Amino acid sequence: MNKTERMLAIVIELQRKGVLRAEDLAGRFETSVRTIYRDMQALSEMGVPVAGAPGVGYSLMEGYFLPPVSFTAEEAMALLVGADFVELRLDTEYGSSARSSQEKIEAILPESVREETARLRSAIRLLNDRAGRTRGEEKETFELLRRAIVQKRKIRFRYSKNLPDMDGNRHSERTADPYGLVFSQGAWLLVAFCGLRREVRHFRLSRMNELVVLDESFEVLPGFNLQDRRPADDRNVIVRMLVDPAVADLVQGADNFYMESFEPGGEGGWLATFRVRRVEELLQWTLGWGAAVRVLEPESLRDRMRAEIENMRKRY
Repeated sequence: MNKTERMLAIVIELQRKGVLRAEDLAGRFETSVRTIYRDMQALSEMGVPVAGAPGVGYSLMEGYFLPPVSFTAEEAMALLVGADFVELRLDTEYGSSARSSQEKIEAILPESVREETARLRSAIRLLNDRAGRTRGEEKETFELLRRAIVQKRKIRFRYSKNLPDMDGNRHSERTADPYGLVFSQGAWLLVAFCGLRREVRHFRLSRMNELVVLDESFEVLPGFNLQDRRPADDRNVIVRMLVDPAVADLVQGADNFYMESFEPGGEGGWLATFRVRRVEELLQWTLGWGAAVRVLEPESLRDRMRAEIENMRKRY
């Protein structure tokens, strides 16, 4: 940290905490007390209203704030909650930067705005939906991928698909050129040129294992733009189910990714319509609702349901 950066950081610290001793500032910025004295003198000569009292410490005159940034409580809340999201979802380095940015934002807020922002933030809470080990592994994967993207280095990893291929295999080893990271439908996706499929594909970070960043570099395909990229929608199988009114609100509230519509249907129930790639994508979810959900079509899913129920009956 150079002198200019340190003096700005000193002002921010004073705005955040009110009164600080030279010893406190020296410890915070890992420098000598004598250097802090010189910084304070320089700030005073620059017109920053720093007041010093022997045995008490340094403070800023009341009403002084760093210009020209001015936020409303709603704007400040949006930035602070956004930083909370970064700390929760991204890797350790970005998490540290997020906390630092929160401190700077809070420091430049007038007291009235700071209090209103704190009140608004208390009404919003971001919860991590992945516990302990999985969350940590995914953050480590994110950090490795972020660095590989910036450095344009190829990666190698093992990938586990949600459903097996026709040969029954769900796992494969991939080498890819990482282009970018996208947060969609509550999950992080890697957009990358896959060496196995020879095209740009999407990979869920939660299904990537044994990730290695290689020494080999790559070039992005001409004309590729991450902002214009959308995952291909190849969900061409239509599934319709009749839902018992007793669980209709629960089924709708489950917010299944594949659900297209949910509306009143015949026989006093609700008609749920889904679009999937393969009927197996809904098999376990449908079984979980028991007799309260009945598959109307396609017949292939009805057959799979019958077979699975018969297998369950044999076990019990």
